[in-house]
Amino acid sequence: MNKAVINTLYQKEIFSKINIHFARFIAELAGDGDPDIFLAAALVSRAAENGDVCLDLRDSAEKVILEKRNENDGLICPKFDRWLEKIGSSPVTGRPGQTKPLILDYHNRLYLYRNWEYENILAENIKSRATDEPGDLDIQSLIRSISKLYPGDRGAIPDWQKVAAATALLKKICIITGGPGTGKTFTITRIMALLIEQGVRDDPKILLAAPTGKAATRLQESIRQAIPALNCSDNIKNTIPSDVKTIHRMLRPKLNSPYFHYTRDNTLPADMVIIDEASMVDLALMSKLVQAIPVNARLVLIGDKDQLASVEAGSVLGDICDRDNLHGFSEIFCRQILKITKEDLSAFIDKHPSCPGLQDCIVVLRTSHRFTAGSGIAELSRAVNRGDADNVFQLIEDTPDSSIEWYKMGNAPEFFNLLTQRLIDGYREYLSSADPLSALEQLSRFKILCALRIGPFGASAINKLAEQVLSQHGLIQLDLNSNDPWYRGRPILITRNDYNLGLFNGDIGVTLPDPDASSGALSVFFPAADGGARRYATHRLPEHETVFAMTVHKSQGSEFDEVGLILPNKDYPVLTRELIYTGLTRAKKKFTIWAQEPVLRTTIRRRISRISGLREALWS
Repeated sequence: MNKAVINTLYQKEIFSKINIHFARFIAELAGDGDPDIFLAAALVSRAAENGDVCLDLRDSAEKVILEKRNENDGLICPKFDRWLEKIGSSPVTGRPGQTKPLILDYHNRLYLYRNWEYENILAENIKSRATDEPGDLDIQSLIRSISKLYPGDRGAIPDWQKVAAATALLKKICIITGGPGTGKTFTITRIMALLIEQGVRDDPKILLAAPTGKAATRLQESIRQAIPALNCSDNIKNTIPSDVKTIHRMLRPKLNSPYFHYTRDNTLPADMVIIDEASMVDLALMSKLVQAIPVNARLVLIGDKDQLASVEAGSVLGDICDRDNLHGFSEIFCRQILKITKEDLSAFIDKHPSCPGLQDCIVVLRTSHRFTAGSGIAELSRAVNRGDADNVFQLIEDTPDSSIEWYKMGNAPEFFNLLTQRLIDGYREYLSSADPLSALEQLSRFKILCALRIGPFGASAINKLAEQVLSQHGLIQLDLNSNDPWYRGRPILITRNDYNLGLFNGDIGVTLPDPDASSGALSVFFPAADGGARRYATHRLPEHETVFAMTVHKSQGSEFDEVGLILPNKDYPVLTRELIYTGLTRAKKKFTIWAQEPVLRTTIRRRISRISGLREALWS
């Protein structure tokens, strides 16, 4: 590859340094320095950085990578047939099952070897679990337990929570997906009670985990709140675990290594593993997780398949659920569910299942208990999920429901004037609170979410604007001439796990004078599992940032009474309907969106499109 072209590719940020170094290594390993091999390697490396698991060669063929300005520059991908033949015959490329730096599968997808291996292991594990049912169930005991934990009859509408709980016991893998307020955490608690009542062991080992510390803390709190309401004996209630770890901590990472203590050769001591917020788990971590779960243990994945995908490569939960299709169940499974739960699923039988086994392991919770019938937020989230831009605009322009608002942004000064007032109104009560618990509660009532981190409409810029505005109106005492970032009322978002302190990526705290310190020194307070507040000196905190505003990605797993979502004034590839849906469903009572109509319309119509072979491996 021409050095001048490579330099241009880097300077124009078409490829990163890692992409270029990897491509050079592969081209040299191939022995001939072929520019077509260099380009394929650079593209597959870039694809992995951008969240794709692999590179679709047919889709990439003949694409312009760098516009031609003279005879010495410009770069276009080769024609498909010639490129495919050259890559396939290269010594650096192998077929599935071989060990080579690049893997070319039989659907013309090019992988980094590690990503192909992760995907293949995960697909085979899921398919095996989906067709291998546990042999330790006492059906009559399960029928009695379910009727006790789920009393009453909902009539013609199936009780999907009951179906999900039964499925988690009947299958070695169960995926429970649904939007906000559909009872996912409620269902987790009852699943554990059912397993314990089954008496699989005197003390069945149930492990609970989530991708982030924040998600783990929220699940732990929810379980502890749900246990007292269970219709079961105190002995069962006392046996139900509520200790939730991050997935990494559960698997026990080895120091300075990408490997874990628990692996396929040293599996977790578990009869059931439950993973919450599974949409946030990337391909590599999910693959390592399933390998570490004993073959006889049950795996339950909980999450919203329509939320944003993981930050790292893959869209695992969406692929497992075959996101764009709603599958029915097999007749045999429906008869089994009817016998055990008295729930009639005959209207949901799939006469021509595309994946016998897996379709019976996925339950979609369809009834939201957070929103009332006809709720503007609920209706809007459904329209966004469908990609129905016309219906979205009809809802935000014409609905009498005050829970949703749209500001068209217009010119920049008008937008910033509106945002200034919203920041003052949204944070005034929080900033007037002197009590840590009250301040934490007030902070959960309002949040500005941004689609981007950088740029004039990104979270970093909005946080700076918030500090300026709130300082000018006397709500915070900010010294713009000082390098000291601390002030009374500064909201903090932890961005790196610190297991020693018990602070995790995503935790939100408030900065207030320490009531026990006569000097009035500032401390940061975080919610405690017992309902109180944990106090930390500012100098002890792990990496953190100010959080009057945060990105939608970082808001996953959080809930706020009122949410304002800001889209940039021009289109970016990261703007997708999943981003809007995720931001929208963080709101419990009110949702405001600042966006120009063309940008909003384009965003609603665009889906996350991450290239992988997992969905096809599971459903074809």
